[in-house]
Amino acid sequence: MPWPDDGRETTALNHERSSLAPSSAVLAPKFHVPAQRRGIVTRTFLVDRLLAADEAVIAVVGPPGFGKTTLLTQWAQRFGPRVAWVACEETDNDPVALLTSVLTALNAIEPVDPAASQLLATSGGSIGAVRGFVTALASVKGPLALVLDHLELITSSESRASIAEFALRVPPGWQLAMASRDPIPIPTARLRAHGQIIEIGAKQLAMTGGEASELLKGTGLELSSMQIGELVRRTEGWPVGLYLAALATKDGAPATGFNFSGDDRLIGDYLRSELLPRLTRTQTDFLMRTSVLDRMSGPLCDAVVGAERSAQVLEQLEGRNLLVVPLDRRREWYRYHHLLRELLQAELRRNHPEEIPLLHARAAAWYEANSMPEAAVKHAQTAGDADRMAALVLELMQPVWASGRVHTVLHWMEWLGDQPSVDHYAAIAAHGALVFALLGRASEAERWTAVAERLPTAGTLPDGSTVAATMAYLRANLCRDGTTAMRRDARTAWDGLSPSSPYRATMLDAEGISYLLDGDLDRADAILAHACDVATDFDALPLAALTLAERFLVAAAHDDWTTAESLVMRAVEIVDARGLDGYWTSALVFATAAHSAAHRGDIPTARFYVARGARLRPLLTYALPVVSVQALIELAHAYIAVVDPAGAAAVLEQAFTIVQQRPDLGSLPQAVERLQSSVGQIADVAFGASSLTTAELRLLPLLHTHLSMPEIGDRLFISRHTVKTQVTSVYRKLGVSSRGEAVARITELGLHG
Repeated sequence: MPWPDDGRETTALNHERSSLAPSSAVLAPKFHVPAQRRGIVTRTFLVDRLLAADEAVIAVVGPPGFGKTTLLTQWAQRFGPRVAWVACEETDNDPVALLTSVLTALNAIEPVDPAASQLLATSGGSIGAVRGFVTALASVKGPLALVLDHLELITSSESRASIAEFALRVPPGWQLAMASRDPIPIPTARLRAHGQIIEIGAKQLAMTGGEASELLKGTGLELSSMQIGELVRRTEGWPVGLYLAALATKDGAPATGFNFSGDDRLIGDYLRSELLPRLTRTQTDFLMRTSVLDRMSGPLCDAVVGAERSAQVLEQLEGRNLLVVPLDRRREWYRYHHLLRELLQAELRRNHPEEIPLLHARAAAWYEANSMPEAAVKHAQTAGDADRMAALVLELMQPVWASGRVHTVLHWMEWLGDQPSVDHYAAIAAHGALVFALLGRASEAERWTAVAERLPTAGTLPDGSTVAATMAYLRANLCRDGTTAMRRDARTAWDGLSPSSPYRATMLDAEGISYLLDGDLDRADAILAHACDVATDFDALPLAALTLAERFLVAAAHDDWTTAESLVMRAVEIVDARGLDGYWTSALVFATAAHSAAHRGDIPTARFYVARGARLRPLLTYALPVVSVQALIELAHAYIAVVDPAGAAAVLEQAFTIVQQRPDLGSLPQAVERLQSSVGQIADVAFGASSLTTAELRLLPLLHTHLSMPEIGDRLFISRHTVKTQVTSVYRKLGVSSRGEAVARITELGLHG
């Protein structure tokens, strides 16, 4: 396996225990029901309405300052302790990050089935995985409320599609509550038609006269009923407008001198003309410069503004009700109200644009020094500090990828790729090429390989590995120049990689495979056994399972089936224990397990493992040709043994396509040719599910989702005509005539993924 998993991410995906994640102090506000501020009006009518609702989905949508978070906070506090709260952030635009946040919030209530985190680690953010994810979550019984706040920050199509899919599959006894400035990305019409959604908009969120009176009294302001009514009319019941009007009236402005409604531009003008002038120059500068931060603590602000006593400043500003919101009950972390932060950022861009990169650079340095590298990456990127970001990404990209957050890694890579010159970028591009290869996206793997090969290979990486060794590591995995070059590159990489690098185990595996393909079985087995030991020492268990499957091939070639079966069962145990079903490495494990079962005459077990291996066929491409062809050959042996020539023909056609692209694969092309000849001599059998092409297999998981056929085409980057053709072929091979029947048949066959 090109990128061995270190074992931590697939078993936990737990923010509190992950070395990738911010500290628990930073994370706590994200996953806690917000503390109620002093003087907040209780929205009794709306809260009672939500508590009485039995709809599965609650959508609260309104402009800034309408009290969406306040309403859901008050509802959550009355709902009880079984509320999982997630305050969405920009990092949640990776669907795996978003769903991992959901897991973290739920695990604070009760442990969730580990299958949920394992599925995320192997899904790569596929919308097709949401179904299985929600099924695993259903182990947590209701009543339970899951809140997704600030959903307007979710802009990626992948994360938005995952939210829509979740909303259609809310487990029994749960309620999914969402708050957003913008329309929520769910199939509202479908949910409304089935009576599954309650919708709260700006009209319902607007304050009544009685609520406005209570709010004004909370600020210490007493007005007549007539004045309150006029103020409500002028503000159209906009809560933040009423609040700011009260503050201004206390400072001497006329009670009816306000004429704005839910328009954040008008509020911005007001804040600029009325609020900021009442602050000291020091306070204004502090607010502007710290507005680069999503959340603030005293030490972080000290580092960013280059001052001391920031904690006291934050506490004073919050005490004056200046739209500074505490994020924890100890008042260690804060954020600015979104309207205030947007104004402050605009003021910073207007008055001190030259300081913005420096402020972000200071934030990046603080986060890095405090073991929060992903937060450091974000600020380094905003600061334009490509070298710092590259150094951080080199350390982060493998474990972040192993956690399933593929989109996060690709976003980093694309940004770095636009920089004119970045230290170690060849190594980043090399690892990026392998990310795409493992996802079965061969053309993109080729593109990133070309990028890596155009760049200088001199230098040493932060872990002590050389850039040249990293490039050799890439070449050994891609095996574009044959087994001899594969072996040479593996040895070069072994010598140049840091002794602490888990990738060295992969290079032992590659060297052992090269001898296997050249027919030197004894030398191959010795090296593969060593590779398995090294991989196990590094807790790189997907690679350990792969090396055991390779050793199965050696034992089978020796006709030692007792040893072969023992080896493959050990490999299967690793895959099952660690939930590695979706890993590229597991394709060979399942294929050899199927071959082993077929050899001993256990046809039901052979079919079981064939189905598990078939789900991974879309990942088997010429980008990683050796193991891909090995897995397809083993599947062909199993298909022949269970008398399924159509299945054998399909996998051999896929293998043939790969060896056409990569002909110098030792003994593999001849093995493919022999098996194709054998299958050709078997009488024709009606084509069924086993004959599905890789393109059709990619389509299957999307049939489970809410996506229309045109939307499926867009997601797969194929035309509507191609989607129609593929769906027709899938229906024919499955023996069905509708999408619903196809989904049922896919589930029955275990091909749902």
